[in-house]
Amino acid sequence: MNITPVVRKFLTHRMRSIERYTDHAEDIQRGVLRRLVNAAEHTAYGKAFQFDKIRLYENFAQRVPLNDYDSLKPYIERMRHGEPDVLWKGHVHWFAKSSGTTHDKSKFIPVSPRGLKHIHYKGGTDSVAIYLHRHNPESRLFEGKALILGGSHQPDANLPQSLAGDLSAILLENTSSFVNHFRVPSKPTALLSDFEQKRLKIAEETVGQNVTNLSGVPSWMMGVIRTVLEKTGASTLDEVWPNLEVFFHGGVAFTPYREQYRRIIPSERMHYVETYNASEGFFGIQDLPDNPGLLLMLDYDVFYEFIPVEEVGKAQPRIIPLWEVEPHRNYAMVITTSCGLWRYQIGDTVRFDSVRPYRFRISGRTKCFINAFGEELMVDNAEQGLDRACRLTGAEVEEYTAAPVFMDSEGHCRHQWVVEFRKQPASVEAFADALDAALKELNSDYEAKRYKDLTLQRPEIVVARQGLFNDWLKSRGKLGGQHKVPRLANDRNIIEQVLLLNK
Repeated sequence: MNITPVVRKFLTHRMRSIERYTDHAEDIQRGVLRRLVNAAEHTAYGKAFQFDKIRLYENFAQRVPLNDYDSLKPYIERMRHGEPDVLWKGHVHWFAKSSGTTHDKSKFIPVSPRGLKHIHYKGGTDSVAIYLHRHNPESRLFEGKALILGGSHQPDANLPQSLAGDLSAILLENTSSFVNHFRVPSKPTALLSDFEQKRLKIAEETVGQNVTNLSGVPSWMMGVIRTVLEKTGASTLDEVWPNLEVFFHGGVAFTPYREQYRRIIPSERMHYVETYNASEGFFGIQDLPDNPGLLLMLDYDVFYEFIPVEEVGKAQPRIIPLWEVEPHRNYAMVITTSCGLWRYQIGDTVRFDSVRPYRFRISGRTKCFINAFGEELMVDNAEQGLDRACRLTGAEVEEYTAAPVFMDSEGHCRHQWVVEFRKQPASVEAFADALDAALKELNSDYEAKRYKDLTLQRPEIVVARQGLFNDWLKSRGKLGGQHKVPRLANDRNIIEQVLLLNK
């Protein structure tokens, strides 16, 4: 039975609310902030910063400090030990594990019941609403099952009051019975911590199902797909799931994987919808099929502020609300949410393509870039550069990481790229030339530093053996789930670890 038309009709009212984003963004966001501040007025954090005296954004900006994980950690530790009303009202039992800080192996991001409902699940519902109304009005999505790829969770160390794990596992554990009816694999399989065992079990449980949609991180989903193809002997996924119509993806840029997916899923009716769902919140959805930009979701329990990238790291950076951002500039994102993250720097940078509505692209990470020689190379540049190099040379990139070589024995400086190819180019040198040319075109600072090889020499490509990056993630206990390979680094810590395994 296909209930998709009924679901589409039910979600029509939500699309009307989303359409208000274009002309009422400031009013919507100011309303979100009022709700969050009022709700947290009697928490420990609210009392410490006199939330009862905050009426406007301007008061909020004056009273509440800019935070990172280290500054909120003392409050989060109290929450993990079972104390209520700390950063958010009531008890918070779930904590999403995310990449660590300088001082800690992992961050524990609080996920409140209200945050689950009014941020994460609202984002999932809106992804479906936007897909049914703007991407594929003829969809038969609910005639079959969703293959949702998640991570795992476990008790939070010796703290009986809390549970910790990948955000995807937290969402699966708390999802509604309605969603579970349309989801595969089984919950025990979905929550397995061993990814290699998990993908085998997923293949066993889903091959005979009518899977119409996929959700997950592109790199890990590709691993599952290949296992399914190996198990069935099929050459394309259409042969296994002929009614497959959409992949809701996020977590890493889709650019390096686009051609691989098009080859494995050649169906003309296949759609791809990018989402921006992080441990800290659900922020954006690709709302137009012919536009890669993500619509900033304005009426969730998330209030947005932004720091111009040139201000990041300053003692007193300039912080602006959404309604003051300018198109085509890079900003570090700052969020305030109903999970208790107050003026929290999440570490991502974004660039707005438009402000009516606010549509943006993820341009990188505040700590994931290369600027060793003033070239200001962001992840967005790297992804586009690799995409062009692949198209020109016929290559396909599986994974990669890059870092500066500060000065070799001949006094030369360059960028070193360790690239694991799914399909290696006929000439690695030609690939390096194509990447270099693309980066010069995309980034004027890079182009200036490459002028006549005076500051920066041509990039070096190190071809990685097959499975190198999986082995590196496995060595760090991060295989599967939402874990991903850091793309760019301004030092050589990560790339040296990877190179040691490339033997």
